[in-house]
Amino acid sequence: MDMELRQEQERVNRVMEKIAEEIKRVEGETSARRMEVVNIRKHFWDEVKVNIDTFDDYLETIIGLRQEAQALSVSQSTHRHASKRLSSLRRMQEVPYFGRIDFIEEGTSTAERIYIGTSTLTDTGGEKFLIYDWRAPVSSVYYDYQPGPAKYVTPGGVIEGILEKKWQYLIRGGLIQSMFDTSLTIGDEILQQVLGKGSDKHMHNIVATIQQEQNRIIRHDRGRMLIVHGAAGSGKTSAALQRIAYLLYKYRDTLNADQIILFSPNAMFNSYVSNVLPELGEENMQQVTFQEYLDHRLKIEFQVENPFDQLEYVLTAVDNPSYRTRIAGIQFKATTYFFEAIKSYRESLELSGMVFKGISFRGKTIVTAEQIADKFYSSNTSLRFYSKLEKLKDWLIKQIDEAEKLERKKPWVQEEIELLSNEDYHKAYTYLAKKRGFKGESIHDYEVETKALARLIVRQKLKPLRKQIKAFRFINMKGIYKQFFTDPLQIKQCMDQEAPEEWADICLLTVKMLDEGKLFYEDATPFLLMKELIQGFQMNSSIKHILVDEAQDYSPFQFEFLKRLFPAARMTVLGDFNQAIFAHASEMVNFHTLTGLYGSDKTVAINLTRSYRSTKPIVEFTRGLVPDGGRITAFERDGEKPILTQLSTRSELHRSIASKIADLQKRGYSTIAVICKSAEESIAAYDSLSVIEEIKLVKSGSIEYEQGVVVIPVYLAKGIEFDAVIIYDASAEVYGDESLRRLFYTACTRAMHHLQLYSVGEPSPLLRNAAPESLTLS
Repeated sequence: MDMELRQEQERVNRVMEKIAEEIKRVEGETSARRMEVVNIRKHFWDEVKVNIDTFDDYLETIIGLRQEAQALSVSQSTHRHASKRLSSLRRMQEVPYFGRIDFIEEGTSTAERIYIGTSTLTDTGGEKFLIYDWRAPVSSVYYDYQPGPAKYVTPGGVIEGILEKKWQYLIRGGLIQSMFDTSLTIGDEILQQVLGKGSDKHMHNIVATIQQEQNRIIRHDRGRMLIVHGAAGSGKTSAALQRIAYLLYKYRDTLNADQIILFSPNAMFNSYVSNVLPELGEENMQQVTFQEYLDHRLKIEFQVENPFDQLEYVLTAVDNPSYRTRIAGIQFKATTYFFEAIKSYRESLELSGMVFKGISFRGKTIVTAEQIADKFYSSNTSLRFYSKLEKLKDWLIKQIDEAEKLERKKPWVQEEIELLSNEDYHKAYTYLAKKRGFKGESIHDYEVETKALARLIVRQKLKPLRKQIKAFRFINMKGIYKQFFTDPLQIKQCMDQEAPEEWADICLLTVKMLDEGKLFYEDATPFLLMKELIQGFQMNSSIKHILVDEAQDYSPFQFEFLKRLFPAARMTVLGDFNQAIFAHASEMVNFHTLTGLYGSDKTVAINLTRSYRSTKPIVEFTRGLVPDGGRITAFERDGEKPILTQLSTRSELHRSIASKIADLQKRGYSTIAVICKSAEESIAAYDSLSVIEEIKLVKSGSIEYEQGVVVIPVYLAKGIEFDAVIIYDASAEVYGDESLRRLFYTACTRAMHHLQLYSVGEPSPLLRNAAPESLTLS
C-alpha cells in the first residue's frame, strides 16, 4: 500500500503542477480579455462613424454599431468563460479529484484509470484526460456500480464493460490524507468524515459523496416531471442542486442558469444554498419564494398575507371564533376542485357578471361602469372573451380621444398654460417645434400656437388614464372575485363537487377581508388565476426548468397554477410528506396526487428513505414520531441518544437551556438552534434567553442564514440543519394535539449531532410512539 500511496501522491504532484500551469495561462488570458473589453468600451464611438444624412449613411451607421456591439459581446463572453475556468482551477488546487475507477471497456483487455473531480483537466496536448468532470457520462459508473459488470450512456450509445476497482481519495492542499479501495472497505469512510463535520452557514456540494439513489435524481433526464419524496436529511435538496449543475453541463449549448428557477421555502434558505453551484463552477439559477412572486403581482391591489402568518394563525389562534371556518377555507381553496370552480366562474363571465370601474377625469365621468358593461356584452358574441376585451379597450381609448377634444377648450387648460414654469414651457416649445420639422438653429423660428400647447397639455394629463386602460385597470378584479363569494349558491353552478358545509361562513369571512383591502394567503393564487384567465395568462416560456423545494408546503391549486405559468418548463419537485406542516396538507394526501399534473407517463417518482443528516440514535428516535417512519433507515454514524428533560417552571427551563448551550459550545458545536413551535413562542423564548451571549432571533423576514445560537420557529428551520437542536418546550401543553405531529417531527429532524428536548410539565403524547430505548430521560 505504501508503494501505491507514493505513486498516487506523485500523480497528484504532477496534476497540481499542471493545474498551476493552467492557472498561469488562464490568468494571462483573463487579463488580456479584460483589457480588450475595457479598450472596446473606451473607444466604442471612435470606431463608429455616425452619419444619418441619407438612408445609405444611416444604414452604414447601423451596420458599424452592430459590428462594434458584436465585437464587444464576443470579448465579454470570452472573458466570462476564462474567468469561470479560472475559478474552477483555483478550486481544483484545493481538491483536484476525489475518486477513481479502473474500467475495462468491452473489446479491450486493459483497464483505464479514470480520475473524477469537480471539473475537467487534460494534458498539455488536450488529448488525455487527467481528471474527468463528475458529470461526464463515464463518471456515472463511479456512483452507480460496485466492482463487476457496469455500463454508462453516451450520446453515441451505451458503453459496457467491467468495473475492476473503485477508489476514494481525501486530498487537501495537494496531499493525499487518505485513499482506499471501496470494494474492500466496509462503510463509506469519506461520507463518515463529511457527515461528522459541523454545519456552517452554507450548504456545500456533495459530489464526492453522492450515493447511488441520489445519482438517479441528478442524472434523470426523461419526462416533464420528477418527484423526489425523501426522508428528512436524505440529501434531496443537495441532489437537486447537483442536478441543476449536471443539466447545465450536459446542455451547456442550449441551457443557461437564467432559464432555471428554484422556488425555495424562504429567503433565508436562498442564502443557505447559494454556495453549491458556484462551488461547481456554475452560475446560480434564479431563486424566488412563491410569496415573492405573489407580492410582485398583487401588492399594488392588496395587502397579501404571507404563508408564515397564515401558519402562525393556525398554530396560535385556536380560540378565535372564526378558526374552524378559516381552516375549512384554507383546505378547500387549496384543492383542484376550487381551481376548476374558478375556471368555470371565468367561463360564466362570458354571458354576464363582469364588473368594471367607471372612467373619470378631473372629477367628471367620461364613461360609467354600466356603459362599459353594456358595450362589452352587446359586442359581437362570436368573438373570444379576450378579443372582446381588446375591442372594449380600443373603444375606451376612443372615448378618451373624444373627451380630449372637449377638454382643450375648457378654462383649466388656459390656467395650466399660464402657470407653466420657464423650464416646462421650454420643453413644450422644443417638443412642438421638432414635431413641426424645425431643428438646429431654426427651432427659434418656430412660433408656438396656443391650440398646439393646449393639445399637448391635455394629452399629457390624460396619459395616465390611457396607460391604465391599456393595462386593463378598468376591470374591477376585486369586485369580480368578491362577487364569487357574495352568493354562496354561486359555487354550485361552477363545481360538480360539494362545497364544504362551512361554505357560507367562508364566503362571509373572505368578503370581510376583501373589503379591508386584504387577501388571505389561501386566496392569493385563486385571485391571481382568475385575473390571468380574464386578462390573458402572463406565461413565461423562456424558463426551461423549475425546482420546487419543500413541495409539501404547496397546494394542488398552486401546482396547477405553476404548470400554466411555465408552459415550456420541466419540473423537479422535492419534499417530505412527514414535514407537511401547513393547514392544507390534508389536501395533498401524498405526492402521488401530483402525477396527474402532466400524466403518469411523463412523471417519475423517486423515494429516498436513507437519512444522512442525523446520527443513527437521532434517526432511530425521530422515525418513531411519524406513522410510516419504519421505512426510514439511518446511516451508520454513531452518536448519543436524544435527551428529554422534564422541568417544573419556566425559570428552571431557561437556566437549563443556558447551561446546555454553554456545554454544547465547549464541545465545539458552532450552530445551535433553540426551536420553538411558533413565532409567538420564539419571541417569548428569545426575551427570556437574551442573557446568552450573541443569541439571535430568526424572523420570517430574515435574509441571511445565521451561525451561532439562534431561536427560530419550526417553519423557518425547514430545509436547514444544525449541529445541535434544543426543542424549547416539548410538553403536552405545547404539542398536545395530533395535528402537530409533523411539525414536531420537522423540529427534531433538524439536528445533526445532538438533540435535547425540554418539557415544562407533562411531555407531549406525540413522544409515546417513539421507542422508549431511543430516548435518554434526565
